[in-house]
Amino acid sequence: MDSLGKIAMIGSGSWATALAKLLLNNTDCLTWYFRSRDHIDDFIKYRRNPTYLSDVAFDTARIDFTSDINEACLKADTLVVAVPSPYVRDEVEKIKIDISTKNVVSAVKGMVSDVNLTVTDWFMERFGCKDTNIMVVGGPCHAEEVALERLSYLTIGSHDKEKAELFARHLAGKKMKTIISSDVDGIEYAAVLKNVYAIAGGVVSGMKLGDNFMAMLACNAAREMRRFIDTVSPMENRDVCLSAYLGDLLVTAYSRFSRNHNFGSMIGKGYSVKAAMMEMEMVAEGYYGTRAMHQLNKRFMVEMPIMECMYAILYQGVNPKKAIRNITSVLM
Repeated sequence: MDSLGKIAMIGSGSWATALAKLLLNNTDCLTWYFRSRDHIDDFIKYRRNPTYLSDVAFDTARIDFTSDINEACLKADTLVVAVPSPYVRDEVEKIKIDISTKNVVSAVKGMVSDVNLTVTDWFMERFGCKDTNIMVVGGPCHAEEVALERLSYLTIGSHDKEKAELFARHLAGKKMKTIISSDVDGIEYAAVLKNVYAIAGGVVSGMKLGDNFMAMLACNAAREMRRFIDTVSPMENRDVCLSAYLGDLLVTAYSRFSRNHNFGSMIGKGYSVKAAMMEMEMVAEGYYGTRAMHQLNKRFMVEMPIMECMYAILYQGVNPKKAIRNITSVLM
């Protein structure tokens, strides 16, 4: 195998836009699905995404735009799914053609709503996709820094090493380094959990509890992440200190680009959860990830005090100061 064939991007947000830019640096053309035809028309007119990362210019002559997801799937051999997790099910359920033999790359940083499945598991269950045709993209990597062409690293997870290496070459560049991994489940669960912990980091920041406590929170979050992933998907020699796990956790928990951190910060400053959500211009996926992890962990019963603290704040109306105070004695 020396090619992944034609590639289609499913999604039009900031992460989809950043990935599309990387792909177009290494391939001749790209099919790109947008829900809105007006959005496509504006993109073609201005040669850039008018809504997300609008400073990034594109050669639109090399983009085959479509507002029909089935047309995009028919034209492509490899589908890159970069839709915010709360919407991925509704969006992808529009696919009516057989995609069971196509390559599917999940760049979704969350669970599929209501069913509490990782995106790759859902594609295999819902569409009959083969696990050897499934890939996942992990961080640490903010879309904004990719757009600014700052040095970044992405991890490509797949059970087929050759396919992972092929897709990695489609993303790699002078400022984008790629890493290959076989830990598909671990990378996906880490991507969900780091958003949960980023909200926690934001709450701590908004409450001005200081860098010392923030460091303790991050250390304990990494251990909590390891306990959960090792329980749900046991794997020999998994190292959660690698970039797809700890690295992604740290950049999301601390960075001003992190919408989850900023969402948590507003709550820490006294905003209600509803008010903070209304203030956000983009989706804080950790809000939905917290509920999914809480429900999933009813089956596995892993000790996860930070995740449960966030669930108490976000879904049970517990005062943030009280909730954070309750976990200070278990951090170590």
